[in-house]
Amino acid sequence: MCGDVCPSGPALLFVKTSQGKEEGRRFYACSACRDRKDCNFFQWEDEKVSETRLAAREEYNRSHQPSFTHRQNVERYKDFVLLPLSKRRFCQECQQLLLPAEWEKHSDHQFLCDISTAQLKSPSQLLCPLENKKTNAQYLFADRSCQFLLDLIIDLGFRQVLSVGTPRLHEMIQSKASQEEDFRVRSLLLDIDFRYSQFYTEDEFCHYNMFNDYFFGGEAARETCRKFLYRDNGERVIMVTDPPFGGLVEALASSFKKLMAMWKETERRGHNNQEMPMFWIFPYFFESRILEFFPSFSMMDYQVDYDNHALYKHGKTGRRQSPVRIFTNLTPSMVVLPVEEGYRFCTICQRYISSGNQHCEICNSCTSKDGRRWKHCVLCKKCVKPSWFHCNNCNSCALQNHTCEKTDAGCFVCGKAGHKRSTCPSLSRTRRACKADKKAKAENSEESKYAVKRPIFSRKKVKNKKKKKKKRPDFAC
Repeated sequence: MCGDVCPSGPALLFVKTSQGKEEGRRFYACSACRDRKDCNFFQWEDEKVSETRLAAREEYNRSHQPSFTHRQNVERYKDFVLLPLSKRRFCQECQQLLLPAEWEKHSDHQFLCDISTAQLKSPSQLLCPLENKKTNAQYLFADRSCQFLLDLIIDLGFRQVLSVGTPRLHEMIQSKASQEEDFRVRSLLLDIDFRYSQFYTEDEFCHYNMFNDYFFGGEAARETCRKFLYRDNGERVIMVTDPPFGGLVEALASSFKKLMAMWKETERRGHNNQEMPMFWIFPYFFESRILEFFPSFSMMDYQVDYDNHALYKHGKTGRRQSPVRIFTNLTPSMVVLPVEEGYRFCTICQRYISSGNQHCEICNSCTSKDGRRWKHCVLCKKCVKPSWFHCNNCNSCALQNHTCEKTDAGCFVCGKAGHKRSTCPSLSRTRRACKADKKAKAENSEESKYAVKRPIFSRKKVKNKKKKKKKRPDFAC
């Protein structure tokens, strides 16, 4: 096992950057947990780790593995469904299906009795959601959104759904497939929550980390995914993913591109320039970041809502509307949104828009992102939120009671004006140098064939700043 591995799989390589400085020190950290309290793995890239520390780390990783393997859980499930209803118990503390021989061990735990077949087919409602927004963040689709996605997938002609972090959609497909003989849609769930292995076979679920493209089941699990993506009878495949909103977009994009590459490898019909169709469910304010990695994507106006999120609910108005949208590489006009909910088709933009979204003749686009009607600012030469006003001090639109913070600071990396960190030439040179240095080290290493490729992500070094005096904003109409 590699030394830079934690319970979530191979660590990601990050770089610390400070404003005005070209280079930062690189380090490995957990791919799935952004909070050190959840996973304290940390290692400088050039750090020499002792054999004792490596052995302790491997022992720690082993101790954090699940009690049962996926195959064992499948066998346990077969035994569980044969039990009479009165002997079907689920431990709420351990989140585990219990066989009668295990009752004594869990006697002081809270558990549910008389687990029905319907409950077993809806594990997302039986399991307690993991709601740490920096790791698992299991906000589950409401029935409205889940049914809409499934209907849309069927109407578009897709028959294979790669469900990446979307357990509610997967279980709806599985349930319909078991109840309706003519239902032809199939789904494979890739999820970091291993608890789902209690309810699905190895052909229905793969334990997967979407932040580092890691299959915990090894090459066998990866092959399961590869076979699923192969269109044996011409079935069309689509990937639907709903990542934690606190996750790094760059890490997610890297993994999704690898899944797309896997699909392209299995595609034998000569569509070399075609991307695997995809629905990426994410908040609208990440639009620029997603388009940075997937320029072919566009954002739909449909508001996705969740059962277990206090704010992301359907039917709310104004700023309280759900900010979660669907990003896709499909032609926007193909994604038909429900007219009964107020969505309508814009013939100029050739896409469906929300009821509050109005076409701006100056921008020549339906500009609203949050469901409210936006207004055009002549000075900014773009549409802005209705609650914003143009500030002459900042020379841009902002909230009326904002604090003017005019600054001459430019790029976070080199300090120069005219560009951002993501497009900084100095950062590009640094990355090229880092890659060349890493390649040279790998070629000289006897273990280079076991090396895991990882993207380098930047992590800003935040310093405590003294509070600035508020400058009174000067607004224009």
